[in-house]
This record gives sequence, C-alpha cells and structure tokens, in this order.
Amino acid sequence: MPAPWIAIFDAAIGLANMALARRERGRTAAADDSHLPASSDGPAVPATLETHLAGVVVAALKEAFDRDHQRLELERQQIEAERQRAERALRLEMLRQAGDREIGRMRLLAGIALAGWVGTFLLASRLLAATGGRVALGIGWVMLLLALGSAFAEQSRIGRAIAVADDRLSVESATASSSAGLAAPWLIAAGLLAISLGVLFS
Repeated sequence: MPAPWIAIFDAAIGLANMALARRERGRTAAADDSHLPASSDGPAVPATLETHLAGVVVAALKEAFDRDHQRLELERQQIEAERQRAERALRLEMLRQAGDREIGRMRLLAGIALAGWVGTFLLASRLLAATGGRVALGIGWVMLLLALGSAFAEQSRIGRAIAVADDRLSVESATASSSAGLAAPWLIAAGLLAISLGVLFS
C-alpha cells in the first residue's frame, strides 16, 4: 500500500503552524509584560538583587568602620593610660628626691647637735668649776639632745610618708616640716648659745 504522503505533509505543516503560533503568543506576552510596572516578577528580580548587594556592601563598610573606631579608641585609651603611669612615676620620683633631700638636712642637723654635745665634753672641766657654767652647760646639753631627738623623729616621719606615698600626695605635703623638724635648728642654736654664754661667764 503506498505511503500517505499527503497526510504526512499536512501533519508537518500543522505542527509548524502550531509552533509559529506559540512563538507569536510568547512574543506578544513579552511585549505586553514590558508595559507592566517595575514591581512585576520580571524586572523586579534584578532590582531586588542589586538592593540586597548594596545593603551587604553598606553593612560590610559599617562593620569595618566600627572596627577601626574601636581600634582607635583602644589605642587612645592605652596611650592615655601610659601617660598617666608616666606622670605618676614622675610625681613619685620627685617625691622621693624631695624626701631624700629633707632627710639629708635632718641628718646634718642631727650631726651638728651630736658634734656640739660631744664637743662640750672638752669644756666640761672648765665649765663645771663655776655654778653658772654648770647651769649653762646643763641647759646647752638638754637643748642639743632635744635637737638630736627632734631630727631623728623628723627623719622617721619623712621616711614613713615616702614609704606610703601615692600619686595623690604632693611633694609639699609629704616633705613639709613638722614641729619637730622646725624646732631642731632652733634647739641647736639655743643649746650652742647657752654653752657659749657659760664659757664666757665662767
């Protein structure tokens, strides 16, 4: 039986027409979609992706800036802490040096008082001959011994003040002379004056 060529050709032409019609419908739908607002499913997808990427970039930049700000703030706090430590060390060193100078001055006064007291033993035989000389010698010795004790007491006070010193203590308040420190030179002067008067009037 011969092949039905005419039917095959008719079927092929029909399939081609259906494909062309379907393609034309797709083009028409795409043309119609181009008139839709930007919020439709087609163009909205790239815009949403760009917005999302922009948000991610902004968040990353903000995080980087925040990290830099925190790092700079930490460095500033460290520099400030180092500066405060250096200032505190300088104040304590100045306090220690001022205390050492004041202790040295008290040691000098104690040495003078001790030398004056020991030195008067050379004059004791001459001063003990007269009553006035004995009284003057006794007063002079008492004054010199009081001066010696005052100088030692002031040395101890300054040493304790320096040992417990902190950055709140000023140099002036730590090394300010107490009544014992102020009295020591005057007691030495009074004791030597009394011994000198005893020598003159004996």
